[in-house]
Amino acid sequence: MGLKVLVVIPAYNEALNIEKTVQDIQLNAPDVDYVVVNDGSKDNTLDVIQKNNFNHIDGFCNLGLFGAVQTGFKLAMKEDYDVVIQFDGDGQHSAKYIDAMVKEIENGNDIVIGSRFVSEKKPFTARMIGSRLIAGAIKIVTGKKVMDPTSGFRAYGKACIKDYALDMNNPPEPDTLVYMYRKNRKIKEIQVQMSEREFGESYLNLVNTIKYMSRMMVSIFLIQPFRKV
Repeated sequence: MGLKVLVVIPAYNEALNIEKTVQDIQLNAPDVDYVVVNDGSKDNTLDVIQKNNFNHIDGFCNLGLFGAVQTGFKLAMKEDYDVVIQFDGDGQHSAKYIDAMVKEIENGNDIVIGSRFVSEKKPFTARMIGSRLIAGAIKIVTGKKVMDPTSGFRAYGKACIKDYALDMNNPPEPDTLVYMYRKNRKIKEIQVQMSEREFGESYLNLVNTIKYMSRMMVSIFLIQPFRKV
């Protein structure tokens, strides 16, 4: 692997998952660097990280997903990495796909999304309603089809590392893909398989899901198309 790659793992209360997550990277992507960003966890995530001597940044307060991931981007920019891989700390992503994602960056893409729905059909389930709405909104605004816009498993090339490290308006969320298309960034999806979370609960309960979807729709239609490129 010729490019210098950093895997950024945001972790908030992932004490039961983080060990398996990092070991997956060490086993299946041994040529890349990684950093766990402990996002002010209230459980013993930090104890597990320190016990295993994992590379990490310890955040003393909870910044949220954006703050944790941007911390990793800032490190990547400072240390002159070529690629950042956004990789969840809950064990749902698989490091065996990292090499293929990096190869697509080498092939000239700026963002590579680890997608569940390139060669597999998106199920018609309540859980996928949000994904379909966001994908439809992105298609209306940009004319581009993104099959799995909510995937948090992404690779970013060097230009995008700067975009996400320095701009507070670029959280690693589906809505900013609209802005990246407007900046003529090349975005590609590759098929991956994801696992279910083994321990803990996602923050996206019903109330948070409604808030999240409302925020995404407002941003995709009313904010991202009008930002200065």
